[in-house]
Formats: sequence, C-alpha cells, structure tokens
Amino acid sequence: MERVVVAMSGGVDSSVAAALLKDKGYEVIGITMCFNLPDSFGKRPSCCGLQGIDDAKKVARKLGIRHYVLNFQKALQEKVISEFRDEYLRGRTPNPCVRCNQFIKFDALLKKALALGAEYLATGHYARVKKGLRTKGSKRASYILKKAKDKKKDQSYFLYRLNQNQLRHTLFPLGNYTKDEVRKMAKGFGLSVADKLASQEICFLPGNDYRAFLRAIKKGIKPGDIVDSENNVLGRHKGIPFYTIGQREGLGIAMGYPVYVIKIDPKNDRITVGGKGEVYAREFLVTDIHLALPVLKKRIALKVRIRYNHPEAAAEAEFLGNKAKISFKSPQFAVTPGQSAVFYDKGSVLGGGIIDEVLK
Repeated sequence: MERVVVAMSGGVDSSVAAALLKDKGYEVIGITMCFNLPDSFGKRPSCCGLQGIDDAKKVARKLGIRHYVLNFQKALQEKVISEFRDEYLRGRTPNPCVRCNQFIKFDALLKKALALGAEYLATGHYARVKKGLRTKGSKRASYILKKAKDKKKDQSYFLYRLNQNQLRHTLFPLGNYTKDEVRKMAKGFGLSVADKLASQEICFLPGNDYRAFLRAIKKGIKPGDIVDSENNVLGRHKGIPFYTIGQREGLGIAMGYPVYVIKIDPKNDRITVGGKGEVYAREFLVTDIHLALPVLKKRIALKVRIRYNHPEAAAEAEFLGNKAKISFKSPQFAVTPGQSAVFYDKGSVLGGGIIDEVLK
C-alpha cells in the first residue's frame, strides 16, 4: 500500500482529496500547516485559525487517517513574507501563492512527507500532472503540469515553478473534477465541510488587506508626487507600496475622465497616471525563468497568462539565458512587474517567470 501525505487546510477541496485517495487504497496521512504569525493589525490569519485545524481533524477522524499539525512559520517568513514585503517596497506587485507552492508546500512539506515514508504529497489544487516521454540522456520519464478539467477553477498558474522531482512526487486528486462535483463527493463521503465556503484570503493576510500589513512595517514608505506622462504634478500619493499598475481607485485625482496607474518609480517616489489606453502594453521582459523541460528553440509561439484572473493571450517568447522577451500579438491590460507570466501550450504548462520590465 503506497503512502501519501495530504495537505489538509480544513476546506472542502483538500478534504475530498484525502477521501478520494483513501477510497483508492492509499495509506493517507493528513498534515495541516500552521504559522504562528504576529497579530499586528487586529485579526488572526485564516490559516492559523483553530477552526481550520479543527475541521481538518474532524475529516481525518471521519476517514480514519492519521493527522498532524506542523508549524512552518520560519519557512514562510523567510521564503514568502520577506519577499512579499520587499517587492512591494520596490514598487512591484508579487504573487505570494506562487512562492508558497514552490518553497513551502512542495518543498518543506514535501520533504516532511518523504521523511514519513510517503511516496507522494497530495493537495486540493485544481491541476493535473501527466507522465510524459523519457528525455534524452535520462532514465526517468518527464512530468508535465496540465490544466484542470474545471477551467474556471484551474490553478496551474500558481504551480508553474514546480520542478521535475516535485511533480514526480505530487498528486492532484481533484484535477479531473469540477468544483460542483467535488462538493457532491464531499456530501457523499459524509464530510462535515461539504458546504464550507472557500477562503479567498492570502494565508498571512486577514481579509487580503496587504496595505494594513505594509503600514505595520512603516520603514521605507513615504508620500510622493502623482504625475501625468508629461511629468505635470497632479497630486500626492500615500506611498509607492500602496499602488499597482492598472489601479484606478484611491488615487484622489479629479481629471474629468478615468485615470489609471501606468508607471511606478520607487527611486523617485513617483507614480505616473494616464488614460486606460496607456495601461496596455505589448512587450515586456521576464526574469527568473523556470521551464518544465528545456526549450529547443530560442523563439517559440505560445500563450501567456500575466496574472491568475487574466485570460491567456497569444505571444512569442524569445529566450535569452535566464530572461525572456515576451511579445503579445495584441496589447494586454496592466502588465505588472512582480507578477508571474506563465507560458502555456494548449493545456500544458511550459513554465514561466517574473515580469521585470515593460518595454512598450
């Protein structure tokens, strides 16, 4: 009997993932990750709530599986929260879920799973892993990350940085199901979380209020000028970290027409705004490239998603070492430094990187 560790948050998705694996004959061990984060602005993060731990324990008891609660505070602070803070202070907009998957769930937690004698780590992500052909010079078959059946819930965007070893030891039991099917299965398994609403929070940000999180830091945050594309001063901003490309609300400027953030200059504490047409861009540079398999050509046609809730768009990628120049066929709204650009070929994830600089 193969052993698998399931990351159990206390939500319906991870609970059904555990139930499905138990039903298929795996020896399932549930682990709930907890983070003893400082309560600096009035609320406890949802990931550390006793309710989530209690719900996971109830599901584990129902399924008759072992369950543990492990503290990953140090890893989260070093690998996710520090980078999240620093990127905002640099005038960029990071995606902490991408780093959490890369360094916490599928690195630190995966190592715990393997140490427990498990062959796999499973999560409630909506994605799929497909075993591919053997690569030249390798005794092992390659593994390809693919989109989930439920395109509305597909979470492959957040998982693009998983390497071959991580994918080899990963199971996504929900990849071939829709959210509605998962809820029906939860009721069929008699799970107490069947009707529990999904959390939309970033685990260490109560209410997703990143501005309150940054205000608690204070260091390096100061007001500055808001200007137009001709450097005419239009007003004052509250601090570079509180703004992102494409932002329209909270600018405090009356121009007689909608204006958006089109450029952030942390060096001079300056934010540039303009009309909606000025927010679109066609070319940008991506750094810190991660590819599922080696790219055989310097230039390839693919589709690129520049944030989770943004549709993929046709583009050409020119690879230059650990950088890539992305050229969309049609300009896209709010290409944002710090966010991930994920590369797709049909339903497969080719890789991706961090948006570094908008060219035009």
